[in-house]
Amino acid sequence: MAPDSSVIAFLDQAAFRARVSELIGVYVSAMRYPADVAGARGVLWEEHSLRAGFACVVAIGADDRIRGLAYGYRGQPGQWWYSEVKRGLGTDAAQGLSDFFELTELHVRPDSQGRGLGEALLRTLAGDRPERRILLSTPEGDNRAWRLYRRLGFADLLRGYRFSGDPRPFGILGRDLPLDPPPQSG
Repeated sequence: MAPDSSVIAFLDQAAFRARVSELIGVYVSAMRYPADVAGARGVLWEEHSLRAGFACVVAIGADDRIRGLAYGYRGQPGQWWYSEVKRGLGTDAAQGLSDFFELTELHVRPDSQGRGLGEALLRTLAGDRPERRILLSTPEGDNRAWRLYRRLGFADLLRGYRFSGDPRPFGILGRDLPLDPPPQSG
């Protein structure tokens, strides 16, 4: 059970593809993107679901609507993100791009943010990963995502990085797995 009474559940590849439109709706809403972004994302996300080590978790509300999602897969040479980050790190630093899980997407609907869902999703997704590290990219800025990643011990690999075709600066962050247990309350 997630902190806001949503249920956290894994989606297998088929269930992910069956609900990809709804998942992208969460992404578009959380990132405040225009709706026309959704079409191209659907094809890309379906391709991601076929990659080695793919895993997806969702937070499902009492209304059976997806409130948040997190997914990723094993990062490997030949993948676009791997190649982009390797370019940014350079050949010497690229040794850090072995045996890692790429946290590809983590999004929570705006009306469900601030309730611990992002952390619950990330902890569930990263819980039993066989990879040594987890890596991600996120747009630069002081926001909930950055605070979550810092709180969970993610450190900078690259800052102010610009992916090909995107003018925004990104931070590339990583940390060893497993994640530290959540602090005990009370």
